[in-house]
Amino acid sequence: MAKNSRSIARVRRHVRVRKNLAGTTERPRLNVFRSLSGIYAQVIDDQTGRTLISASSVDRDLREKLKGMKKAEQAKLIGQTLAERAKSKGIEAVVFDRGGYRYIGRVKAFADGAREGGLQF
Repeated sequence: MAKNSRSIARVRRHVRVRKNLAGTTERPRLNVFRSLSGIYAQVIDDQTGRTLISASSVDRDLREKLKGMKKAEQAKLIGQTLAERAKSKGIEAVVFDRGGYRYIGRVKAFADGAREGGLQF
């Protein structure tokens, strides 16, 4: 048994998910990373290999708003913020990459927040 078998299993799941989806210029990939303390998301164009937009729980402009919130509430707010930033760049639709995580809890809250903000996936 490996030392970090949970994280290794997540990476394996992520590779398996990524085999079947890729972000294009018209419909970039919305990637989520969840750590114990925070949540990070970025919109990526895989054709050019560029990150177009990002939002996370450590953003300077979001940090004050997130104080005192539960992690799921933080994830939802970050999803809404990312959707607003995407709209301002003209991105309407994305491909959701859950990063090997199960679609529950903070990942689901993030996705719901992004959908409320106007992103389609």
